[in-house]
Amino acid sequence: MVAPKKVLAVVLAGGEGKRLMPLTADRAKPAVPFAGSYRLIDFALSNLVNSGYLQIVVLTQYKSHSLDRHISETWRMSTQLQNYIASVPAQQRRGKSWFLGSANAIYQSLNLIHDAQPDIVVVIGADHVYRMDFQQMVDAHVKSGASVSVAAVRQPMHLVDQFGVIETDQNDPSRIAAFVEKPKTTPGLPDDPNSFLASMGNYVFTTDALVKALEDDAARLDTKHDMGGDIIPYFVERNDAAVYDFTTNDIPGATDRDRQYWRDVGTMDSYYEANMDLISPLPLFNLYNLQWPIYTRQSVSPPAKFVRSASGRSGEAHDSIVSAGVVVSGGAVNTSILATDVFIDEAAEVTGCVLLDKVTVGAGAVVRRAIIDKNVRIPPGAQIGVDFELDRSRGFAVTDSGLTIVSKGQVVEPAYPVV
Repeated sequence: MVAPKKVLAVVLAGGEGKRLMPLTADRAKPAVPFAGSYRLIDFALSNLVNSGYLQIVVLTQYKSHSLDRHISETWRMSTQLQNYIASVPAQQRRGKSWFLGSANAIYQSLNLIHDAQPDIVVVIGADHVYRMDFQQMVDAHVKSGASVSVAAVRQPMHLVDQFGVIETDQNDPSRIAAFVEKPKTTPGLPDDPNSFLASMGNYVFTTDALVKALEDDAARLDTKHDMGGDIIPYFVERNDAAVYDFTTNDIPGATDRDRQYWRDVGTMDSYYEANMDLISPLPLFNLYNLQWPIYTRQSVSPPAKFVRSASGRSGEAHDSIVSAGVVVSGGAVNTSILATDVFIDEAAEVTGCVLLDKVTVGAGAVVRRAIIDKNVRIPPGAQIGVDFELDRSRGFAVTDSGLTIVSKGQVVEPAYPVV
């Protein structure tokens, strides 16, 4: 019987997430709240834990306080069994610089690999929404004989300039012939010319090969020290990179509708759309698959409730996710996600919105197609997402698709003078 491979998981969580501004103005991208109760990093960590990998390091850097706090309060393992999820900041172990790129982050943290002495290192991003059994990918990697395996997901051709693109060897489709970051064009797939293979940002490395590649990369001057831009091409040039087809990954409890779901929530629009994917009766991504649960910090807030207002108007919500502590008092909520401790007052209308923790929507206010960051108070009668020019004049961000974002700490002026 062959002994199982020892695996160390490395989660890259130091990204600034500029395209998710203003949600990342005060927090790291992996710490951005999602789906009412979660943080983006919960999906990566849940996938690793459900896969049976319980030795995990999370490399952090940019505005990491809320991320570090979430990990320390939520992700506690049995140290008696030598399991851990450790948040590791940039420590300048290899010189007086912060992380210069995702590859440099691991290079500066090689002590973690030397201490754990794994056979295999799984490296993943911290800001994608999906379910995946990494043990299946590790098994496929070992069988491939390659030094690295890259997880690939099919994407429509019009998104080719947004991803790392994998082009496979015509003679051996299991091997990567070219890996190009965000090209303008790429050949379509043989069975679907309108699609291409995008890197999911999930890699499985044989440990010795990874360490050598990182050391070689650190010694070069013509590199951005990036995993996708430099390390993967390093192996591709040596014909030593395999592709792992995400469509072959079989998750317990998955439905035909959500089996191959994967979203890069790198922009405000994609973040919003991924939230909206959750709320239909047959959602594109099913949060309620208890055979492969997504774990997060459990709130101490009381249950949500829907009550009549003082004037007798009923509180109601339709096709929405409502988290603990939410009170809808005579207001109406449609196709929205309400995070913990949100309050909706009498005759308020909330439609197609994502409201983060402790947002208050005053009586008679109207909020449409908006993302409202935590603690924002929307006064009675105010309107957001109705008049885009008004929104912009008040300093709110408005995307080209007509999505309004009110950031943490922004003040929404009353719609009429307070008497």
